[in-house]
This record gives sequence, C-alpha cells and structure tokens, in this order.
Amino acid sequence: MTIADSATVSAEGTLADLLQQLGDIPPARIRMVPPLGTATEEDVLKAEGHTGRVCELVDGVLVEKTMGYKESLLACAISERLRAFVRPRRLGIVLGPDGTLKILPRQVRIPDVCFISWQRFPEGKLPDEPIPAVAPDLAVEVLSEGNTEGEMRRKLREYFAAGTRLVWHVDPRTRSAQVYTGPDQSEVFGETGLLSGGEVLPGFELPLAMLFAEADEQAPGPAAP
Repeated sequence: MTIADSATVSAEGTLADLLQQLGDIPPARIRMVPPLGTATEEDVLKAEGHTGRVCELVDGVLVEKTMGYKESLLACAISERLRAFVRPRRLGIVLGPDGTLKILPRQVRIPDVCFISWQRFPEGKLPDEPIPAVAPDLAVEVLSEGNTEGEMRRKLREYFAAGTRLVWHVDPRTRSAQVYTGPDQSEVFGETGLLSGGEVLPGFELPLAMLFAEADEQAPGPAAP
C-alpha cells in the first residue's frame, strides 16, 4: 500500500498497516502534524526549524530520524575521512546527518553521511534548493537502537532504485559494517576489516578498528612529571 493522502490512511488502512509500510518503526517516531499522508518537503524543513527534530518524508508522512551521541560521533568521523579524501581530488561533496535529499518522488531521505559526485549536479553546480532532487553515490547509515530491520531494508531499496551505487550500514553495537552494492548484494566486515570506496571512490579505505576506536577514547591522563 502506498499512502497517497490522509483519506487513504483512514479509509483503507490502519495504523498497523502504516507502521508495517514504514518498516515496523516505533509509533513515537511518526509525527501526526500535518495529517498522515499530506506532509511535504516544506514540512520537513518546518519540523527541523520549529522543533529541532530531523525528519524524513516517506509517502507523505514525517518520520523522525533516530541517532545517539555515539552514532553521531562515528558519523562525524566517517565524514571527516571522506572529506579528506574527496576534497583534494575535487570529486564532489560530502554531507552530514542533516543533509536532506529528495531521492525519489515523495521520498526525502537523510543519510547519516553521504558522498555525491559532481556529475550528479546539473552543470556541475550546487543547487540552491534546501532539498535537492539528487541521490547520493554513497550513502552511510550508522545504525542505532531505534532503527528496525524493515526500515533499513526499505531505505536500501529506495537508495538503489534512485541510483545510489554503494551503501554502508555501520553497526556500533556489533562493531561491524555491512557493505551493499545492491539491495540484495552485501558483504559483512568485522572490526578488523576495511571500509572501501570500491568503484565509487577508488583508493579510499577506512579501517573499522580505527573508526570504532573513536568510540572508546578517554580523556588523556595527567602529564608525567
């Protein structure tokens, strides 16, 4: 079922149907204003500006993103390393966890980190729109406890349907990463593995041990006398 408007929700489906469609996410992440099925890109911007809540737009429904401080720390670390690789080579841009993208009609997604090559922008120029209609070459999702398997499967399908070529799911709890080259094509890497840019960013590598070590850092002890 695709929710086209609020009438569809009330007349043809239940809240349980909606939750299933969205990937069995917790009801607390669904915003009821505006009415289900009627939300627009403008509402995405209003939600963040008025409440500070970062929301994605899924079939006309505002869905709050979920991220804890450790997930944010890892996302920043990945972003820093991607920027250090991308910027000197003038390959494109790297966005952080509030980079809103309209990847498909009525679908605004916000990867925790993403890389977009210059070739994806008309005439190689950055758009002026706050939510540009562009899909990333690489999308990174740092998984948190609030994410569900169904939600992440749906995001995967949308990313690759939109033209994304590579998706990383980084899981702080298992200290591992799952690298997708298609919605049903993936490889899991443990803490001793490497995140590779593959054909999207040839030559880029990020050791997972180095990444997860950032989540274990402690304040330096007193200097020796």
